[in-house]
Amino acid sequence: MRIARVITSGGVTTVRVDDDGSFIPVDDPYAAFAGGKEPQDAAEPVQPVQGDLAPPCTPTVVVGIAQNGPGHASPVQAWLKSPRTVTGPGVTVRLRRDAGQTVAEAEVAVVIGRDTTGLTAENAHEYVLGITAVNDLSSPDRAVVDPRNFESKSGEGYTPLGPWIDTALSLDADLPMALLADGVARAETSAGRLPMTPRGCLAYVAGWTTLGPGDVVMMGAPHSQAPVHAGETVEIVIGDLRLSTPTS
Repeated sequence: MRIARVITSGGVTTVRVDDDGSFIPVDDPYAAFAGGKEPQDAAEPVQPVQGDLAPPCTPTVVVGIAQNGPGHASPVQAWLKSPRTVTGPGVTVRLRRDAGQTVAEAEVAVVIGRDTTGLTAENAHEYVLGITAVNDLSSPDRAVVDPRNFESKSGEGYTPLGPWIDTALSLDADLPMALLADGVARAETSAGRLPMTPRGCLAYVAGWTTLGPGDVVMMGAPHSQAPVHAGETVEIVIGDLRLSTPTS
């Protein structure tokens, strides 16, 4: 199932994305996940809704996995990114002019479905609602004076997320990954090149802090990052997920 959130005249509505692209309201997907089932179509309204896509979840915690790419065969490392940087598909992000170069990173984002107490590498899939795409925008030049990543990762809107959560995607899938700017590929790779597996990363994070429904873990960039410039439209491709972010 593809689960999204749509901005309607009555507020934000959780929907499933039908095969024809229409948005069908559904019940709380996290409550359904806790019950071991998929969300059912909402009783009211019974008709599809229209509107722009919001971020597919509203995380309380956003975790990044550090140095999870070729050439970084170090133990799992993690860091926190403010959930206030999360924005939805198609929202224009203004790149900071005072922070040097901006880099976009195409990453697999795992959306947690329930309290992660008891999560291990072996059973991690039992705690995951699904997978979405994330554009982990960064200002890496700030790392010279900011080794903890606060400044380099805190730009307004620097975590575009979406367009929806795909509950059918496996944690173990070698998903194709690409980063495009104005339609031109700047990086192409796959999730299979992550030296630390999503399962291992989730087990590490859950071993230190409890995550909950809607929280997000970004799995790192296995050669899936490139500099981007104001005015370009950045597209993140994770399998069949395509997340578009205009910049200014």
